[in-house]
Amino acid sequence: MTPGAELLEGLPVAVYTTDAEGRITYFNSAAAELWGLAPKIGEDRWCGSWRLYHPDGRPMAHEECPLAVSLKEGRPIRGAEAILERPDGRRIPFAPFPTPLKDASGRVIGAINLLVDVTADRHAGIEAARLAAIVESSDDAIVSKTLKGVIKTWNSGAARIFGYSPEEMIGEPIAKIIPPELMQEEVEILSRLSRGERIEHYETVRVAKSGRRVHVSLTVSPLHDKLGNIVGASKVARDITQRKNAEQLQRLLFEELNHRVKNTLATVQAIASQSLLHSKSPQKFVSSFNGRIHALARAHNLLTQSSWQGAEISGLIRDQVTLGATEDPRVTYSGPSFILDPQTAVKLALVLHELGTNARKHGALSVPEGRLSASWDLRSNGAREFCLDWIESGGPNVEAPLEHGFGTTLVEQSVISCGGQVFVEYAAQGLRCHIALPYAEPLQIEMARGFLHSTTDSTMNFSGSEIENDSAADKRILVIEDEVLLSMDIETSLMDAGYHVVGPAGTIEAAKKLIVEGNCDAALVDANLGGQPVDELAASLAREKIPFAFVTGYGRDALPQEFRDNLLLGKPFSPDQLLGVVFTLLGKNASAETSPQIPT
Repeated sequence: MTPGAELLEGLPVAVYTTDAEGRITYFNSAAAELWGLAPKIGEDRWCGSWRLYHPDGRPMAHEECPLAVSLKEGRPIRGAEAILERPDGRRIPFAPFPTPLKDASGRVIGAINLLVDVTADRHAGIEAARLAAIVESSDDAIVSKTLKGVIKTWNSGAARIFGYSPEEMIGEPIAKIIPPELMQEEVEILSRLSRGERIEHYETVRVAKSGRRVHVSLTVSPLHDKLGNIVGASKVARDITQRKNAEQLQRLLFEELNHRVKNTLATVQAIASQSLLHSKSPQKFVSSFNGRIHALARAHNLLTQSSWQGAEISGLIRDQVTLGATEDPRVTYSGPSFILDPQTAVKLALVLHELGTNARKHGALSVPEGRLSASWDLRSNGAREFCLDWIESGGPNVEAPLEHGFGTTLVEQSVISCGGQVFVEYAAQGLRCHIALPYAEPLQIEMARGFLHSTTDSTMNFSGSEIENDSAADKRILVIEDEVLLSMDIETSLMDAGYHVVGPAGTIEAAKKLIVEGNCDAALVDANLGGQPVDELAASLAREKIPFAFVTGYGRDALPQEFRDNLLLGKPFSPDQLLGVVFTLLGKNASAETSPQIPT
């Protein structure tokens, strides 16, 4: 074997030679192994493969193979590919490198061909193409960048999420989509990547081309070169904005539920206090208290049927007058279909309960021949009004009561707190009541601003002996509360302690007027009046230098932004807690840095 043949035999790739007519004159062991056979020297031509195919799978004649072309044209062939088939049926893709051999005069005397198995490269190419397709079709943003934060690749998912095309972002710094306040975050990410760390499911915010803030979950991995050096990073960003919005909505719903439960408990507490205060015996207290609680429950049942979007007036009247029983032929109803908002529905339910209870005990429904007519309509005489006329007849003679009882006060204050008017006439033929309530058209039920998660405040309890009321007679306390029963209960507790009560104010306008004209020493403010925030009232109290506390079922995040550190009295509360807050507001134990808080 010549030195040249020894050299070719030792090569790990297939090599063979031919004469000028393409007859094989030599092949090494690697070639025989690749072909799966040993061709006949001097007889087999062009290539030792059993069969040949074009890259697309079409059969290729041996005389069309790259080496044959090289011999015919007298030039090397580069960049070609083909597929050989072995006798065992296995097909192998390969890259041929045929080169003509020439004598001193330049005449072609043969050729040498080197065959490289590209199976691994082809598989790698297929895998790369598959991965590229996955990256390009992914809904997630998949981006690669250098360790200096310069973007190298930008897929269609990134374009969809952030609004920038690949042409706009490749070569640009990743800081282009990072909010200014989070720039240090990217510095820390790059620092961790340079140490070889992988960052998984890191939730943060990025800025789209439109300026919209996008919540994303990031997974960032270091990229290595062939020597294992970290040369960059790949980043997968999943848009979790919808999830974040859903989480926020869930928090809002839980906070709203929490608020409604606490408001209901506070209302029940106030009903109990006021019923007991005006009852002449325990038996009468139980009767009146239970009746009012049942009225509240019936109103809540109606609201629950409409997912707390409102209550239809006819159903509300029927429930409160008949107490859920079958229709009473003595009672007639008439009026158009009309939806009351939840807050008005609850208040009107208590009003109707008081009127219905009075009719059954002392009025038209206390005798078989008595009659009750409840009619309503919508009027637009300058202002939109819902008007209800309650007319009793055929019952015992009625006279105006000598004392202003709780029921009468409840009827009057409930209507007034809704911005309405009530007129009661004790006629000889029966009681007549006209109620006028303002309404908006179309009726819109909106959730008040800021129902975010509650904070956990430190506990602060007061006992009556700890609260000094020696100067209470000189102090005027403004009460801003739209829940009538609760405002009445607050008023009673304050008056029993010797304070002068200003209000209560149940609307924004009424409260604004009393803040300026009431000459108040302190104020108790509901965080939401009729579905409206109280930011303006809080600012007005601050301007007038009137110390105030929030009385609410909401958490601190629902309070006006500038006043979230103010004293907070959570519903429901005890009289001692109420007086303790007033005591603190008046400066006995006040501290600007460590304002005590009542648990919410």
